[in-house]
Amino acid sequence: MKSLLIAAMALPTITVSAHAITVYSPSNGTTVTSPFVVSASTTTCAGVPAVSMGYSLDSNTAVIEPTSFSASVSASAGSHVLHVKCWGKNVHAETLLNITVAAASTATNIKVNAPSNGASLSSPFTVSASTTSCAGKPAVSMGYSLDNGASVIEPTSFTASATAAPGAHVLHIKCWGEQVIGQVQLNINVAAAASAATPAISVPSGTYTTSQTVAMASPTAGSTIYFTTDGSAPTTASYKYAGPLAIAKSTTLQAVAVAPNMANSGLARASYVISSASKGAPIPSYATAEKQIQLLPNWRIKHDPATPGTSTGAMTLTSDPTQSGQSEKYYTSYTNSGGELYSISYGNDTYSKNFVYDVQVYIASGSSLVNLEMDNNQVMSNGDTVIYAFQCSGYSNTWEYTGNLGTPTSPSIHWLKSTAPCNPANWTRNTWHHIQIYTSRDDAGNVTYHSVWFDGVEAPINQTVNSAFSLNWGLGALVANFQVDGSGSGSATIYVDNFTQYRW
Repeated sequence: MKSLLIAAMALPTITVSAHAITVYSPSNGTTVTSPFVVSASTTTCAGVPAVSMGYSLDSNTAVIEPTSFSASVSASAGSHVLHVKCWGKNVHAETLLNITVAAASTATNIKVNAPSNGASLSSPFTVSASTTSCAGKPAVSMGYSLDNGASVIEPTSFTASATAAPGAHVLHIKCWGEQVIGQVQLNINVAAAASAATPAISVPSGTYTTSQTVAMASPTAGSTIYFTTDGSAPTTASYKYAGPLAIAKSTTLQAVAVAPNMANSGLARASYVISSASKGAPIPSYATAEKQIQLLPNWRIKHDPATPGTSTGAMTLTSDPTQSGQSEKYYTSYTNSGGELYSISYGNDTYSKNFVYDVQVYIASGSSLVNLEMDNNQVMSNGDTVIYAFQCSGYSNTWEYTGNLGTPTSPSIHWLKSTAPCNPANWTRNTWHHIQIYTSRDDAGNVTYHSVWFDGVEAPINQTVNSAFSLNWGLGALVANFQVDGSGSGSATIYVDNFTQYRW
Protein backbone atom coordinates (compact mmCIF):
# COMPACT_ATOMS: atom_id res chain seq x y z
CA MET A 1 0.00 0.00 0.00
CA LYS A 2 1.38 3.37 -0.90
CA SER A 3 2.37 5.95 1.69
CA LEU A 4 1.19 9.12 -0.12
CA LEU A 5 0.85 10.70 -3.55
CA ILE A 6 3.63 13.24 -3.02
CA ALA A 7 6.22 10.97 -4.58
CA ALA A 8 3.88 10.42 -7.48
CA MET A 9 3.48 14.13 -8.08
CA ALA A 10 7.24 14.69 -8.36
CA LEU A 11 8.51 14.82 -11.95
CA PRO A 12 11.51 12.65 -12.90
CA THR A 13 14.95 14.22 -12.93
CA ILE A 14 15.85 13.19 -16.51
CA THR A 15 17.11 16.20 -18.49
CA VAL A 16 17.56 15.98 -22.28
CA SER A 17 17.97 18.40 -25.17
CA ALA A 18 14.93 20.52 -26.00
CA HIS A 19 15.13 21.28 -29.72
CA ALA A 20 11.32 21.28 -29.95
CA ILE A 21 11.03 24.28 -27.62
CA THR A 22 10.41 27.56 -29.48
CA VAL A 23 11.33 30.68 -27.49
CA TYR A 24 9.80 33.84 -28.95
CA SER A 25 11.26 36.21 -26.36
CA PRO A 26 13.73 37.09 -25.02
CA SER A 27 16.49 36.15 -27.43
CA ASN A 28 19.76 34.67 -26.22
CA GLY A 29 22.31 37.27 -25.19
CA THR A 30 19.81 40.14 -25.11
CA THR A 31 19.66 42.99 -22.59
CA VAL A 32 16.23 43.57 -21.08
CA THR A 33 14.63 45.77 -18.45
CA SER A 34 12.64 44.38 -15.56
CA PRO A 35 9.91 43.26 -15.83
CA PHE A 36 10.34 41.49 -19.17
CA VAL A 37 8.23 39.02 -21.16
CA VAL A 38 9.04 35.31 -21.51
CA SER A 39 7.11 33.73 -24.39
CA ALA A 40 7.53 30.16 -25.65
CA SER A 41 5.69 27.09 -26.89
CA THR A 42 6.18 23.43 -27.76
CA THR A 43 4.15 20.39 -28.71
CA THR A 44 6.73 17.75 -27.86
CA CYS A 45 9.32 17.32 -25.15
CA ALA A 46 12.34 15.15 -25.91
CA GLY A 47 10.35 13.21 -28.47
CA VAL A 48 7.16 12.62 -26.43
CA PRO A 49 4.00 14.78 -26.21
CA ALA A 50 4.53 17.78 -23.93
CA VAL A 51 2.14 18.16 -21.00
CA SER A 52 3.43 21.41 -19.53
CA MET A 53 6.09 24.11 -19.78
CA GLY A 54 7.69 26.55 -17.37
CA TYR A 55 10.62 28.81 -16.67
CA SER A 56 13.08 29.69 -13.92
CA LEU A 57 15.87 32.20 -13.37
CA ASP A 58 19.28 30.84 -12.42
CA SER A 59 18.71 28.07 -9.83
CA ASN A 60 15.31 29.28 -8.61
CA THR A 61 12.15 27.15 -8.49
CA ALA A 62 10.39 26.72 -11.82
CA VAL A 63 7.09 28.50 -12.55
CA ILE A 64 4.77 26.02 -14.29
CA GLU A 65 2.92 27.17 -17.44
CA PRO A 66 0.87 25.55 -20.25
CA THR A 67 2.52 24.29 -23.43
CA SER A 68 2.15 27.74 -25.03
CA PHE A 69 2.57 30.70 -22.73
CA SER A 70 3.56 34.33 -22.28
CA ALA A 71 4.55 35.52 -18.80
CA SER A 72 5.88 38.69 -17.17
CA VAL A 73 9.09 38.13 -15.18
CA SER A 74 10.87 40.42 -12.73
CA ALA A 75 14.58 40.13 -12.00
CA SER A 76 17.36 42.07 -10.33
CA ALA A 77 19.91 43.95 -12.43
CA GLY A 78 22.77 41.86 -13.72
CA SER A 79 23.50 38.67 -15.68
CA HIS A 80 21.10 35.73 -15.43
CA VAL A 81 20.52 32.31 -16.97
CA LEU A 82 16.90 31.91 -18.07
CA HIS A 83 15.74 28.27 -18.17
CA VAL A 84 12.76 27.62 -20.48
CA LYS A 85 11.51 24.11 -19.73
CA CYS A 86 9.11 21.42 -20.84
CA TRP A 87 7.82 18.23 -19.29
CA GLY A 88 6.42 15.07 -20.87
CA LYS A 89 5.81 11.59 -19.58
CA ASN A 90 9.05 10.56 -17.82
CA VAL A 91 11.10 13.34 -19.46
CA HIS A 92 12.17 16.91 -18.69
CA ALA A 93 13.91 19.18 -21.18
CA GLU A 94 15.07 22.80 -21.18
CA THR A 95 16.65 25.58 -23.24
CA LEU A 96 19.12 27.96 -21.59
CA LEU A 97 19.31 31.66 -22.46
CA ASN A 98 21.90 34.15 -21.23
CA ILE A 99 20.29 37.51 -20.54
CA THR A 100 21.30 40.77 -18.87
CA VAL A 101 18.84 42.86 -16.87
CA ALA A 102 19.65 46.56 -17.08
CA ALA A 103 19.66 48.63 -13.91
CA ALA A 104 16.51 50.71 -13.41
CA SER A 105 16.85 54.35 -14.32
CA THR A 106 16.32 56.95 -11.65
CA ALA A 107 13.45 59.38 -12.09
CA THR A 108 14.36 62.61 -10.39
CA ASN A 109 11.29 64.30 -11.89
CA ILE A 110 8.97 62.24 -9.65
CA LYS A 111 7.28 64.60 -7.24
CA VAL A 112 6.44 62.99 -3.89
CA ASN A 113 3.89 64.94 -1.88
CA ALA A 114 3.73 62.48 1.02
CA PRO A 115 5.37 61.04 2.98
CA SER A 116 8.67 62.84 3.40
CA ASN A 117 11.98 61.01 3.57
CA GLY A 118 12.75 59.96 7.17
CA ALA A 119 9.15 60.44 8.32
CA SER A 120 7.70 58.59 11.31
CA LEU A 121 4.19 57.43 10.52
CA SER A 122 1.30 55.45 11.84
CA SER A 123 -0.38 52.83 9.70
CA PRO A 124 -2.30 53.34 7.46
CA PHE A 125 -0.51 56.33 5.93
CA THR A 126 -0.95 58.37 2.74
CA VAL A 127 1.26 57.98 -0.33
CA SER A 128 0.87 60.84 -2.81
CA ALA A 129 3.02 61.46 -5.90
CA SER A 130 2.93 62.56 -9.55
CA THR A 131 5.09 62.74 -12.67
CA THR A 132 4.76 63.47 -16.38
CA SER A 133 7.91 61.70 -17.59
CA CYS A 134 9.91 58.66 -16.57
CA ALA A 135 13.64 58.42 -17.24
CA GLY A 136 13.32 60.85 -20.14
CA LYS A 137 10.23 59.25 -21.70
CA PRO A 138 6.52 59.99 -21.25
CA ALA A 139 5.21 58.29 -18.12
CA VAL A 140 2.34 55.84 -18.62
CA SER A 141 1.82 54.77 -15.00
CA MET A 142 3.12 55.08 -11.48
CA GLY A 143 3.05 52.92 -8.38
CA TYR A 144 4.63 52.14 -5.05
CA SER A 145 5.93 49.21 -3.06
CA LEU A 146 7.26 48.59 0.43
CA ASP A 147 10.66 46.96 0.81
CA ASN A 148 10.73 44.01 -1.61
CA GLY A 149 6.95 43.70 -1.88
CA ALA A 150 4.87 43.70 -5.05
CA SER A 151 4.13 47.06 -6.66
CA VAL A 152 0.70 48.65 -6.43
CA ILE A 153 0.01 50.24 -9.84
CA GLU A 154 -1.47 53.76 -9.92
CA PRO A 155 -2.02 56.54 -12.51
CA THR A 156 0.61 59.19 -13.13
CA SER A 157 -0.86 61.36 -10.37
CA PHE A 158 -2.23 59.51 -7.37
CA THR A 159 -3.03 59.52 -3.68
CA ALA A 160 -3.33 56.13 -1.97
CA SER A 161 -3.62 54.68 1.51
CA ALA A 162 -0.85 52.20 2.42
CA THR A 163 -0.47 49.92 5.40
CA ALA A 164 2.72 48.52 6.89
CA ALA A 165 3.88 46.60 9.93
CA PRO A 166 5.63 48.59 12.68
CA GLY A 167 9.32 49.22 12.05
CA ALA A 168 11.71 50.68 9.48
CA HIS A 169 10.79 50.37 5.78
CA VAL A 170 11.99 51.51 2.37
CA LEU A 171 9.13 53.03 0.36
CA HIS A 172 9.68 52.83 -3.41
CA ILE A 173 7.80 55.43 -5.51
CA LYS A 174 7.96 54.23 -9.12
CA CYS A 175 7.14 55.27 -12.66
CA TRP A 176 6.97 53.37 -15.93
CA GLY A 177 7.38 54.50 -19.49
CA GLU A 178 8.07 52.70 -22.73
CA GLN A 179 10.83 50.17 -21.88
CA VAL A 180 11.94 52.21 -18.83
CA ILE A 181 11.33 52.27 -15.12
CA GLY A 182 12.29 54.93 -12.60
CA GLN A 183 11.95 55.28 -8.87
CA VAL A 184 12.81 57.24 -5.78
CA GLN A 185 13.32 55.64 -2.40
CA LEU A 186 12.19 56.99 0.96
CA ASN A 187 13.20 55.73 4.37
CA ILE A 188 10.20 55.71 6.71
CA ASN A 189 9.44 54.36 10.15
CA VAL A 190 6.02 53.02 11.07
CA ALA A 191 5.16 53.30 14.75
CA ALA A 192 3.31 50.51 16.50
CA ALA A 193 -0.30 51.45 17.09
CA ALA A 194 -2.63 49.96 19.66
CA SER A 195 -5.45 47.99 18.10
CA ALA A 196 -8.96 47.35 19.21
CA ALA A 197 -9.53 43.79 20.37
CA THR A 198 -10.86 41.36 17.79
CA PRO A 199 -14.55 40.66 18.36
CA ALA A 200 -15.52 37.34 19.91
CA ILE A 201 -18.22 35.34 18.12
CA SER A 202 -20.39 33.22 20.39
CA VAL A 203 -21.13 30.32 17.99
CA PRO A 204 -18.18 28.55 16.31
CA SER A 205 -18.05 27.73 12.61
CA GLY A 206 -19.80 24.53 11.68
CA THR A 207 -22.74 22.74 10.13
CA TYR A 208 -26.07 23.09 11.93
CA THR A 209 -29.52 21.75 11.19
CA THR A 210 -31.36 24.65 12.86
CA SER A 211 -31.14 28.44 12.93
CA GLN A 212 -28.41 29.79 15.22
CA THR A 213 -28.46 32.92 17.43
CA VAL A 214 -25.01 34.51 17.24
CA ALA A 215 -23.74 37.24 19.55
CA MET A 216 -20.55 39.29 19.19
CA ALA A 217 -18.54 41.33 21.69
CA SER A 218 -15.29 43.30 21.89
CA PRO A 219 -13.55 43.93 25.24
CA THR A 220 -12.22 47.28 24.00
CA ALA A 221 -14.15 50.06 25.74
CA GLY A 222 -15.90 52.44 23.35
CA SER A 223 -15.46 50.21 20.31
CA THR A 224 -18.06 49.62 17.61
CA ILE A 225 -18.41 46.31 15.77
CA TYR A 226 -19.10 46.32 12.02
CA PHE A 227 -19.99 43.08 10.24
CA THR A 228 -20.91 41.47 6.92
CA THR A 229 -22.74 38.26 6.08
CA ASP A 230 -21.84 37.89 2.40
CA GLY A 231 -18.17 36.94 2.75
CA SER A 232 -16.88 40.47 1.99
CA ALA A 233 -14.45 42.30 4.29
CA PRO A 234 -16.27 44.55 6.80
CA THR A 235 -15.66 48.31 6.87
CA THR A 236 -17.24 51.24 8.72
CA ALA A 237 -19.78 51.32 5.88
CA SER A 238 -20.94 47.80 6.75
CA TYR A 239 -23.74 46.83 9.15
CA LYS A 240 -23.25 48.10 12.71
CA TYR A 241 -23.75 45.41 15.33
CA ALA A 242 -26.59 46.21 17.73
CA GLY A 243 -27.54 42.79 19.15
CA PRO A 244 -27.62 39.02 18.54
CA LEU A 245 -28.09 37.86 14.94
CA ALA A 246 -30.41 35.08 13.78
CA ILE A 247 -28.48 32.93 11.27
CA ALA A 248 -31.15 30.97 9.42
CA LYS A 249 -29.24 30.06 6.24
CA SER A 250 -25.67 29.23 5.25
CA THR A 251 -23.65 32.36 5.99
CA THR A 252 -20.09 33.63 6.35
CA LEU A 253 -20.01 36.14 9.21
CA GLN A 254 -17.05 38.55 9.38
CA ALA A 255 -16.55 41.40 11.87
CA VAL A 256 -14.07 44.05 12.99
CA ALA A 257 -14.03 46.35 16.00
CA VAL A 258 -13.31 50.08 15.51
CA ALA A 259 -12.30 52.37 18.39
CA PRO A 260 -11.22 56.05 18.51
CA ASN A 261 -7.46 56.66 18.16
CA MET A 262 -6.77 52.95 17.72
CA ALA A 263 -6.08 50.70 14.78
CA ASN A 264 -8.96 48.53 13.67
CA SER A 265 -9.09 45.10 15.20
CA GLY A 266 -8.21 41.86 13.49
CA LEU A 267 -10.85 40.09 11.45
CA ALA A 268 -13.24 37.76 13.26
CA ARG A 269 -14.75 35.13 10.96
CA ALA A 270 -17.19 32.25 11.29
CA SER A 271 -18.80 30.16 8.55
CA TYR A 272 -22.14 28.48 9.13
CA VAL A 273 -23.81 25.85 7.00
CA ILE A 274 -27.49 25.56 7.93
CA SER A 275 -28.65 22.29 6.45
CA SER A 276 -31.57 19.97 6.97
CA ALA A 277 -30.90 16.26 6.94
CA SER A 278 -30.51 16.23 3.15
CA LYS A 279 -28.77 13.45 1.27
CA GLY A 280 -25.53 15.21 0.46
CA ALA A 281 -22.70 17.42 1.62
CA PRO A 282 -23.60 20.87 3.03
CA ILE A 283 -22.45 23.19 0.24
CA PRO A 284 -23.28 26.89 0.75
CA SER A 285 -24.83 28.81 -2.12
CA TYR A 286 -21.82 31.16 -2.34
CA ALA A 287 -19.28 28.35 -2.80
CA THR A 288 -17.10 28.44 -5.90
CA ALA A 289 -17.74 25.39 -8.08
CA GLU A 290 -15.20 24.03 -10.57
CA LYS A 291 -17.43 21.75 -12.66
CA GLN A 292 -16.79 18.88 -15.09
CA ILE A 293 -13.13 18.65 -14.08
CA GLN A 294 -12.89 15.29 -15.85
CA LEU A 295 -13.22 17.16 -19.17
CA LEU A 296 -10.28 19.52 -18.60
CA PRO A 297 -7.26 19.09 -20.92
CA ASN A 298 -3.68 18.29 -19.88
CA TRP A 299 -4.35 15.63 -17.27
CA ARG A 300 -1.14 14.11 -15.94
CA ILE A 301 -1.08 10.30 -15.92
CA LYS A 302 1.73 8.36 -14.25
CA HIS A 303 2.55 5.37 -12.12
CA ASP A 304 2.69 6.00 -8.38
CA PRO A 305 6.19 4.76 -7.40
CA ALA A 306 5.04 4.44 -3.77
CA THR A 307 2.93 1.42 -4.78
CA PRO A 308 4.66 -1.97 -5.01
CA GLY A 309 4.16 -2.94 -8.65
CA THR A 310 3.81 -1.35 -12.08
CA SER A 311 0.91 0.36 -13.81
CA THR A 312 -0.14 2.20 -16.95
CA GLY A 313 -3.17 4.38 -17.54
CA ALA A 314 -5.16 6.07 -20.29
CA MET A 315 -8.10 8.49 -20.43
CA THR A 316 -10.77 8.60 -23.15
CA LEU A 317 -13.92 10.72 -23.48
CA THR A 318 -17.10 8.70 -23.96
CA SER A 319 -20.86 9.19 -24.16
CA ASP A 320 -21.73 5.73 -22.80
CA PRO A 321 -22.09 5.36 -19.89
CA THR A 322 -22.63 8.98 -18.89
CA GLN A 323 -24.84 11.20 -16.77
CA SER A 324 -24.00 14.63 -18.20
CA GLY A 325 -23.63 13.59 -21.83
CA GLN A 326 -19.85 13.10 -21.74
CA SER A 327 -17.84 11.19 -19.15
CA GLU A 328 -14.17 10.25 -18.91
CA LYS A 329 -13.04 6.64 -19.14
CA TYR A 330 -10.02 5.75 -16.97
CA TYR A 331 -8.43 2.49 -18.09
CA THR A 332 -5.71 1.20 -15.73
CA SER A 333 -3.63 -1.96 -16.06
CA TYR A 334 -1.19 -3.11 -13.39
CA THR A 335 1.00 -5.84 -11.99
CA ASN A 336 1.71 -6.66 -8.36
CA SER A 337 -0.91 -4.15 -7.08
CA GLY A 338 0.60 -1.14 -8.81
CA GLY A 339 -1.21 2.20 -8.67
CA GLU A 340 -1.85 4.78 -11.42
CA LEU A 341 -2.27 8.47 -10.56
CA TYR A 342 -4.44 10.80 -12.66
CA SER A 343 -4.04 14.47 -11.67
CA ILE A 344 -5.07 17.91 -12.98
CA SER A 345 -4.49 21.55 -12.01
CA TYR A 346 -7.93 23.10 -11.88
CA GLY A 347 -7.53 26.57 -10.31
CA ASN A 348 -5.65 28.95 -8.05
CA ASP A 349 -6.85 29.94 -4.57
CA THR A 350 -4.97 30.57 -1.31
CA TYR A 351 -8.07 31.87 0.51
CA SER A 352 -10.63 29.03 0.59
CA LYS A 353 -10.53 26.77 3.62
CA ASN A 354 -13.50 24.47 2.94
CA PHE A 355 -13.68 21.92 0.12
CA VAL A 356 -16.11 19.30 -1.15
CA TYR A 357 -14.74 16.74 -3.60
CA ASP A 358 -17.88 15.71 -5.52
CA VAL A 359 -17.79 12.99 -8.20
CA GLN A 360 -19.87 10.32 -9.90
CA VAL A 361 -17.97 7.00 -10.32
CA TYR A 362 -18.91 3.95 -12.42
CA ILE A 363 -16.83 0.77 -12.04
CA ALA A 364 -17.19 -1.58 -14.99
CA SER A 365 -17.69 -5.30 -14.40
CA GLY A 366 -14.46 -7.30 -14.48
CA SER A 367 -12.47 -4.51 -12.82
CA SER A 368 -10.24 -5.47 -9.93
CA LEU A 369 -8.95 -2.75 -7.60
CA VAL A 370 -7.95 -2.56 -3.97
CA ASN A 371 -7.94 1.21 -3.38
CA LEU A 372 -9.76 4.13 -4.96
CA GLU A 373 -8.11 7.40 -3.92
CA MET A 374 -9.65 10.88 -4.32
CA ASP A 375 -7.38 13.77 -3.27
CA ASN A 376 -7.34 17.56 -3.33
CA ASN A 377 -4.19 19.70 -2.95
CA GLN A 378 -3.90 23.42 -2.19
CA VAL A 379 -0.90 25.73 -1.76
CA MET A 380 -1.60 28.13 1.12
CA SER A 381 -0.49 31.75 1.31
CA ASN A 382 2.55 30.73 3.41
CA GLY A 383 3.79 28.51 0.56
CA ASP A 384 3.08 25.15 2.21
CA THR A 385 0.96 22.63 0.34
CA VAL A 386 -2.04 21.07 2.08
CA ILE A 387 -2.76 17.49 1.00
CA TYR A 388 -6.41 16.51 1.49
CA ALA A 389 -5.80 12.81 0.80
CA PHE A 390 -8.72 10.37 1.13
CA GLN A 391 -9.32 6.83 -0.08
CA CYS A 392 -11.63 3.83 0.06
CA SER A 393 -9.19 1.13 1.17
CA GLY A 394 -9.56 -2.58 0.52
CA TYR A 395 -6.63 -3.19 2.83
CA SER A 396 -8.27 -1.80 5.97
CA ASN A 397 -11.89 -1.94 4.71
CA THR A 398 -12.35 1.68 5.84
CA TRP A 399 -12.25 5.19 4.47
CA GLU A 400 -8.70 6.40 5.17
CA TYR A 401 -7.10 9.86 5.34
CA THR A 402 -3.51 11.06 5.54
CA GLY A 403 -1.66 13.07 8.14
CA ASN A 404 1.82 14.54 8.43
CA LEU A 405 3.08 13.42 11.83
CA GLY A 406 6.32 15.34 11.29
CA THR A 407 6.83 18.93 10.12
CA PRO A 408 6.28 20.52 6.68
CA THR A 409 10.02 20.44 5.96
CA SER A 410 10.62 17.01 7.59
CA PRO A 411 7.37 15.17 6.97
CA SER A 412 6.32 11.81 8.38
CA ILE A 413 3.41 10.69 6.23
CA HIS A 414 0.85 8.11 7.32
CA TRP A 415 -2.48 6.76 6.15
CA LEU A 416 -4.88 6.77 9.10
CA LYS A 417 -7.99 4.62 9.45
CA SER A 418 -11.40 6.07 10.13
CA THR A 419 -14.25 4.09 11.66
CA ALA A 420 -16.32 4.43 8.45
CA PRO A 421 -16.34 1.14 6.46
CA CYS A 422 -15.39 1.06 2.75
CA ASN A 423 -13.96 -1.40 0.23
CA PRO A 424 -14.14 -0.69 -3.53
CA ALA A 425 -14.38 -4.43 -4.20
CA ASN A 426 -17.87 -4.27 -2.68
CA TRP A 427 -19.15 -1.41 -4.85
CA THR A 428 -21.88 -2.47 -7.24
CA ARG A 429 -20.47 -2.75 -10.75
CA ASN A 430 -22.00 -1.10 -13.85
CA THR A 431 -23.76 1.44 -11.60
CA TRP A 432 -23.12 5.14 -10.99
CA HIS A 433 -22.07 5.93 -7.40
CA HIS A 434 -22.08 9.47 -5.95
CA ILE A 435 -19.15 10.32 -3.63
CA GLN A 436 -18.74 13.59 -1.70
CA ILE A 437 -15.82 14.31 0.66
CA TYR A 438 -16.04 17.37 2.93
CA THR A 439 -12.74 18.76 4.33
CA SER A 440 -11.53 22.03 5.81
CA ARG A 441 -8.26 23.52 7.06
CA ASP A 442 -6.78 26.28 9.19
CA ASP A 443 -3.83 28.58 8.39
CA ALA A 444 -1.33 26.06 9.79
CA GLY A 445 -2.48 23.29 7.45
CA ASN A 446 -4.43 21.34 10.06
CA VAL A 447 -7.05 19.47 8.04
CA THR A 448 -10.41 18.36 9.39
CA TYR A 449 -11.98 15.44 7.56
CA HIS A 450 -15.65 16.04 8.35
CA SER A 451 -17.69 13.41 6.48
CA VAL A 452 -17.95 11.32 3.36
CA TRP A 453 -21.23 10.66 1.53
CA PHE A 454 -21.67 7.48 -0.51
CA ASP A 455 -24.86 7.51 -2.60
CA GLY A 456 -26.38 10.07 -0.22
CA VAL A 457 -25.54 8.20 3.01
CA GLU A 458 -23.27 10.18 5.33
CA ALA A 459 -20.39 8.55 7.17
CA PRO A 460 -18.95 11.00 9.75
CA ILE A 461 -15.15 11.10 10.00
CA ASN A 462 -14.62 14.13 12.31
CA GLN A 463 -10.85 13.85 12.59
CA THR A 464 -8.29 16.68 12.51
CA VAL A 465 -4.63 16.13 11.63
CA ASN A 466 -1.85 18.28 10.23
CA SER A 467 -1.30 17.72 6.51
CA ALA A 468 1.02 20.59 5.43
CA PHE A 469 4.13 19.97 3.32
CA SER A 470 6.88 22.28 2.03
CA LEU A 471 6.86 21.23 -1.63
CA ASN A 472 7.71 24.56 -3.36
CA TRP A 473 4.64 24.37 -5.59
CA GLY A 474 3.21 27.53 -7.13
CA LEU A 475 1.34 29.77 -4.68
CA GLY A 476 -2.39 29.06 -4.64
CA ALA A 477 -2.20 26.00 -6.89
CA LEU A 478 -5.22 23.69 -6.73
CA VAL A 479 -4.67 20.11 -7.90
CA ALA A 480 -7.24 17.29 -8.00
CA ASN A 481 -6.16 13.64 -8.01
CA PHE A 482 -7.95 10.39 -8.84
CA GLN A 483 -5.90 7.24 -8.26
CA VAL A 484 -6.62 3.58 -8.98
CA ASP A 485 -4.58 0.96 -7.08
CA GLY A 486 -4.73 -2.54 -8.54
CA SER A 487 -5.47 -5.83 -6.81
CA GLY A 488 -2.72 -8.22 -7.87
CA SER A 489 -2.27 -8.10 -11.65
CA GLY A 490 -5.06 -7.12 -13.97
CA SER A 491 -6.99 -4.04 -15.03
CA ALA A 492 -9.81 -1.70 -14.07
CA THR A 493 -12.15 0.34 -16.23
CA ILE A 494 -13.69 3.27 -14.37
CA TYR A 495 -15.88 6.11 -15.69
CA VAL A 496 -15.99 9.52 -14.03
CA ASP A 497 -18.71 12.14 -14.57
CA ASN A 498 -19.88 15.42 -13.02
CA PHE A 499 -16.51 15.80 -11.26
CA THR A 500 -16.84 19.06 -9.27
CA GLN A 501 -14.67 20.72 -6.64
CA TYR A 502 -16.57 23.13 -4.36
CA ARG A 503 -14.63 25.60 -2.22
CA TRP A 504 -15.38 28.53 0.09
